[in-house]
Amino acid sequence: MNQELIIGILSLIFVPFAFVALVVPFIKKLAQHVGALDMPNPRKVHHVPIPRLGGLGIYGGFLLGYMLFSKPDSLMNSILIGSFIIVLLGVMDDISPLKASHKFLGQLVAALIVVFYGGILLKDISAFGFYINFQWFAYPITIFFILGCINCINLIDGLDGLAAGISSIFFLSIGIIAACKSEFGLAFILSFIMFGSCMGFLLHNFYPASIFMGDSGSMFLGFTIAVITLLGYKNVMMTSLIVPLLLLTIPISDTLFAIVRRKLRGESISTPDKMHIHHQLLKRNLSQRTVVLIIYFATSLFAAASLVYVLKDAQLGYLLYGILLFCVALFAVKTDVLFSHSSKESPKKEKEEK
Repeated sequence: MNQELIIGILSLIFVPFAFVALVVPFIKKLAQHVGALDMPNPRKVHHVPIPRLGGLGIYGGFLLGYMLFSKPDSLMNSILIGSFIIVLLGVMDDISPLKASHKFLGQLVAALIVVFYGGILLKDISAFGFYINFQWFAYPITIFFILGCINCINLIDGLDGLAAGISSIFFLSIGIIAACKSEFGLAFILSFIMFGSCMGFLLHNFYPASIFMGDSGSMFLGFTIAVITLLGYKNVMMTSLIVPLLLLTIPISDTLFAIVRRKLRGESISTPDKMHIHHQLLKRNLSQRTVVLIIYFATSLFAAASLVYVLKDAQLGYLLYGILLFCVALFAVKTDVLFSHSSKESPKKEKEEK
């Protein structure tokens, strides 16, 4: 990389980083003033009320970065409108919880705007030597993909710094891939802006957190991850959709495990519980900080495999992916993330612990 490119990347990162780091203390006071507090309960791991609305800080960093480093067009306008709907929805939920159906409707509207106004579509997919053209199915598949990303990040947001850290690793990885492939478009710009914003927020959100991002943050991060993925794939920055998907292995696996687990119990997939991946690690008497660092490390391994796959050797990348996915499958078998291995634990007791 030449010096000019390095300075440009550092600017994309540092400006939103500094802004978010400075504005979050004011957002804490705003959250306390409007009553946007995350109250302790048996399902949560914190024991005192913590301000939410941290997503406003991340969103502010994103907007500042856009105004300084990007330019308006119909594509960016669709992202701005969609993200505003997502953040507004999240803020409302952080202050006073909304019905799941209302949140889903808002997410759907944001996805529709990006797809039909912005023209961002997942038209085809290639992986492991296979190629599929979705044709008109591209519309529902793209919408489903965006909704899936939004809710994956929303579900993994269960420990201090977890969602912001995983998202940071994703944004940095995509930014590096874009820079190395000389793809300096919107995906490149947004990736580094979002990385800086997340890192600025982590100064206040890493254990022990003084503020949570809330749904305003987790849904916004999921939305931007989906958009950046689709932009990168559309511009052939990423040779395969497996790259961003495997970067998100931990949140995607956690979501799939939760769906299967709750279905096996005869529960609604939206029923909350304390059986997520991070809960399984906490059960092993690990501290919150240690659990988060372990998940960061696992996500970083997938990021390293992705960089090898795209930039170095695809075959070696496949091998690394296979080893890491085997480890995830082994974790699922050895823990209670899918179903309880304890024959002594009665269904009644399980329900009492939720």
